[in-house]
Amino acid sequence: MASTEVLRLRDVSIQRDGAALLDRVSWQVREGQRWVVLGPNGAGKTTLLQLAAANLHPSRGRARILGETLGAVDVFELRPRIGLSSAALADRLPAKETVRDVVLTASYAVVGRWRERYDAVDAARADVLLGALGVARFAERKFGTLSEGERKRVQIARALMTDPELMLLDEPAAGLDLGGREALVERLAALANDPLSPCLVLVTHHVEEIPPGFTHVLLLRGGRVMAAGPVETTLTADLLGVTFGIPLELVRAGDRWSARAISRVASHS
Repeated sequence: MASTEVLRLRDVSIQRDGAALLDRVSWQVREGQRWVVLGPNGAGKTTLLQLAAANLHPSRGRARILGETLGAVDVFELRPRIGLSSAALADRLPAKETVRDVVLTASYAVVGRWRERYDAVDAARADVLLGALGVARFAERKFGTLSEGERKRVQIARALMTDPELMLLDEPAAGLDLGGREALVERLAALANDPLSPCLVLVTHHVEEIPPGFTHVLLLRGGRVMAAGPVETTLTADLLGVTFGIPLELVRAGDRWSARAISRVASHS
């Protein structure tokens, strides 16, 4: 039996001030898939994720998310079904809020405790998610006192709080040192390999940040899809080089990847 369609874009374009941020993008994501979106700066990756989060509407084309068509659905009812972790959201999280409350407030799609009420079930779920991301011991700490890597993991716990059907991660490893990146990749690999996890879409610039367990890749350049499909057949040196505009050497070691530019000096020696 075919898996359920989670996201479908058909010839979607998004234009701002005469520039095409996305240009005739077609893409389909199905239940159980784990996608990584790769591309250089300005490729349209964040725009694509904001569209998938129902925060943007297409200028042209059709976008269906979780069975609903953008433009014909109340996005305020759709958005709670989508988990989003992004730098823009992180900047809005109060530094003085406790870590547990940062996660809890996702239940009401707000940032910062006010007059909303939470019950013991909510608190228990927040603690379970913090434990799964390895930050349970910080539950009573102020969010602003955490390291960058710890804050990233708290944001992912927050995005999972509403038990979303689609989980979007916008450059979760950005700004992390090597240790923080590897710790985060390990946690994301566990999430990817959990059959109960939602459909995952992760945006990054770097193949080194692809967690084990991610099944598909979309390569984006200049707002256009260069290639999309299973990681095993789509993530190639040639396609990656076209996407980033530079000849690349791609190496796979076990279930991890690395890439580097091919030295022009060496190639002409």
